[in-house]
Amino acid sequence: MPPSWRISVKFVLGLFFVVHMFLIGHGSLHKDLVLQLCLDSRFVLDKGGLERNGHKAVKALTYKRLNAGLASVDNGVRYSLEALARYLDTAACSTACEKGPTTAMNKSDVDIIVRGEDVESSGDSQKQSLEIKQEGDIAASIPQEKQATAHNAGIPNGGLQAWLQVLGAFFLWFNTWGLITAYGAFQSFYTVDLLHDKSPSDIAWIGSVQSCLLLLVGALTGPIFDAGYFRTLVVVGSSLTVFGMMMTSIATKYWEVMLAQGVCVGLGAGCLYVPSTALLSTYFSSKMTIALGVSATGSSVGGTILPILFHRLQPRIGFPWATRTIAFISLATLIVPNAVMRVRMLPPQRRKLFDLSAWRDPAYDLYVLGAFVAFIGTFTPYFYIGLYALKLHVTSEQTAFYLVAVITSGGILGRVVPNLLAAKFGMYNVLIPCGIFSGVLAIGFIGVKSLASIIVVGVLYGFFSGALLSLAPAISVQLAPNRALIGNRMGMAFSSVAGSFLIGPPVAGAILDHHGFSGAFAFAGATSIAGALILVVSRGCHGGWNMMKKL
Repeated sequence: MPPSWRISVKFVLGLFFVVHMFLIGHGSLHKDLVLQLCLDSRFVLDKGGLERNGHKAVKALTYKRLNAGLASVDNGVRYSLEALARYLDTAACSTACEKGPTTAMNKSDVDIIVRGEDVESSGDSQKQSLEIKQEGDIAASIPQEKQATAHNAGIPNGGLQAWLQVLGAFFLWFNTWGLITAYGAFQSFYTVDLLHDKSPSDIAWIGSVQSCLLLLVGALTGPIFDAGYFRTLVVVGSSLTVFGMMMTSIATKYWEVMLAQGVCVGLGAGCLYVPSTALLSTYFSSKMTIALGVSATGSSVGGTILPILFHRLQPRIGFPWATRTIAFISLATLIVPNAVMRVRMLPPQRRKLFDLSAWRDPAYDLYVLGAFVAFIGTFTPYFYIGLYALKLHVTSEQTAFYLVAVITSGGILGRVVPNLLAAKFGMYNVLIPCGIFSGVLAIGFIGVKSLASIIVVGVLYGFFSGALLSLAPAISVQLAPNRALIGNRMGMAFSSVAGSFLIGPPVAGAILDHHGFSGAFAFAGATSIAGALILVVSRGCHGGWNMMKKL
C-alpha cells in the first residue's frame, strides 16, 4: 500500500475515533457501529482491493451499489459500509482513478465482516464475501440464519434507553392524534355555544385542517428528520402545539379558532408525528410491533382524558381557562420527549420527497387509494356522536361530551391487540377485517336509540377504527422493495391520504345538514367498507389471492 494510503487510513481511523467519542457523549450513536466501521475500513483497505483494481473498485464501492446489495443485512453494518463506500468514492477516487485499472476484477476482492458478537470478539466473526462483477453490480451472499443474528447485534431491541424512546413517543402521540381526536368535544361546544352561528360542516373544517396538516406536514418533514434535525422538529412542534392551544383560549371568532386550533396546532402536530414513529425502528427489531402499539396508545389516552377534562372544567372556569389547562398539560407532557428522546442513527442518504417508480406498483397504488377512501369517513362518529345523542334526547348536554371519550377509550386496546395479531397473521389480514367492521359499526349507529347502545357501539367502533389508524401506515413498510425506500413510500402515502382527512368531516357535515345523521353515518360506513375492499385487491396484487397466506 502506498505511503499516501497509509496516511489516509490512519487519518480516517483517527477521525472515526474522535467522532466516536463525541457521539457517545451525546448518546446519538451506538459505539459498536463506529468500531465496526473502523474495523471494516481497515480490513477493506488492507485487502488491497483499490491497489489491485484501481478505479473500478472505487466505482463499485458506491453508496448506490451497497444499498442495493446489502438490503437484507443488519442496518448497523450496512450503514457502516455505506459510509465507507462514500469515503472511498470521494477521497480515494482522485488517486485511484489516475492510476487506471491495473488488473481484471476478481471475485472476493472485498470481504465484509458480519459479526454476531461484540467487536472485541471479532476473532469468531463470520466473513462473508461480496461478489463484484465486471458490470459493477454487488450481490450479497449472506446465510439466512446469520441475518437475524446480525440484525439483533446492531439494534438494542430493549433496554432502558430504548424504552425511554417509547415513553417519549407515547407523549408525542398523546399531543398529536390524541389532541386531534379530542376535537369532538370542541366540536360539540362550538356548535351549541362559541360558534353557534356556524353550521356543523363549517365547524368540522377546523378539525379537518388539523388532521390534514398532521399528515401533510409529517410527510414534508421526513427529509428534515433524515438530515439530523430531530431536536429542531420536536422543539418547533412542541412550541407550535402549546402556542396554538393558548391562542385558541382567547379566540372568539371562527377565523381566529381556525388559525389557532386548526392551522397552528396542525402544523405543530405535523412536526411531531415523524419523530414519534421514525425513531423507534432504530431501537427495536423483534419487539418493534409491541413498541409501536404501546406508543400509539398515547393517542387513545389523550383522546379519552382531554375531552373529559375539557367538559369538567369548562362550566366551572370557562372556555378560556379550560383550554389553557389543556395547553399546560401539553407543555408538561411534551417536556418528556424533549428530555429523553435521542437519535441513535440516521439514514445514510436523505429521503426523496417523490419517487415516481412507486406509482408503477399496482399494490401500492391500490393501497393508497384504499386508505384514502377508508379514512374519508373515519372521523365522522368522533365528531358527531355527541350531537347525535342530543338529537335522540337520550342524554343531557353535560353527558354528551363524554361520548367522545367513550369512542377513544375503545381505541386504547385497538392500538395494541390488532398490532399483536398482525405480527402473527399479517398486516393485510388484520387491517382488512378491521376496516369492514368499522364500516358495519358506523352504519350500526343509525339503528341505536338508547344511551347504552350508543356506548356499546361507540366502544367497538373506537376499537376497530383505532386499529385502522394504527395498522394502515404499516402497510407501506411491507410494500417497500427495500428499507431505504420505507420513509419515501410512507411520506408519499401520508401526503396522499391527508386529503381524505381534510374533506371527510365537512362532507359528512354537509350530508348531515341535508339528510340527517342517518346519511352521515351511512356515508362513514360505506367509505370504510369500500376502502377495505380496495385493500383486498391491493393484497392480491402484492402476494396473491390465497387468503390463508400471511400478508
